[in-house]
Amino acid sequence: MGADSGRFRGTESRISQWLRRRPKSPGAEAGETARVALLLAVADAGMPIAPAAHPLGYRCSCERIGCPTPARHPVSFAWQTQSTTDRAQVERWARSQPLANFITATGMIHDVLDVPLTAGRSALERLLEAGIDVGPVAQSGEDRMLFFTATRGTPEDEDEWWPCELDCHPETMDAHPGLRWHCRGSYVLLPPARLPGELDVHWVRGPEHELPDPLTLLETLTDACARYAGSAEQSELDHDSIAWPLSR
Repeated sequence: MGADSGRFRGTESRISQWLRRRPKSPGAEAGETARVALLLAVADAGMPIAPAAHPLGYRCSCERIGCPTPARHPVSFAWQTQSTTDRAQVERWARSQPLANFITATGMIHDVLDVPLTAGRSALERLLEAGIDVGPVAQSGEDRMLFFTATRGTPEDEDEWWPCELDCHPETMDAHPGLRWHCRGSYVLLPPARLPGELDVHWVRGPEHELPDPLTLLETLTDACARYAGSAEQSELDHDSIAWPLSR
């Protein structure tokens, strides 16, 4: 039985190796090329990247029981130091991990203003109509829109340099239904990314657009979030539900 079992495992291993060597279809190769090109465009824009988990059906590839953010989190606890804009490294990751999603670490080069999708669509329309420069914008799943902006940098007063705890503790995200400001210590999932339930993260406006000052978007975004909350039978947004950084 032991010898037969060993031969079976050897045969199974050879079959797995053969399947990995099978040539990809032209469509699959084109899709992979497009995926890598999008990730490299983000790196070229100066936004640091690190590998993230990916969906396995409705589960997360991290296999953590009850993962609070399936397919939306980094694979390494060292994601902040691991994040890079090095094209060669990004391409190695992308080619060697064809199923992986990727995150971008915020607060170094860029921040992300993360709003409910309905509010984001309304705000984007108003901003473009007003002729305001809007940078990259992504849609995340069916419920959020991400506005990429320049970071506010490092103020002279260190007390004004705030950390963002939101994605460091993803189980608290549901407590912040309004606007979330991802800055130092946070991250967002990058397009192109796959989510459980055949959802995705994709660009509405690509990374080729210049990063704007976040303050030029903030009033319109907060107003849109207030309108969104009002439509959900809330008279106004609770201050605690608007996770943006405030100077002290």
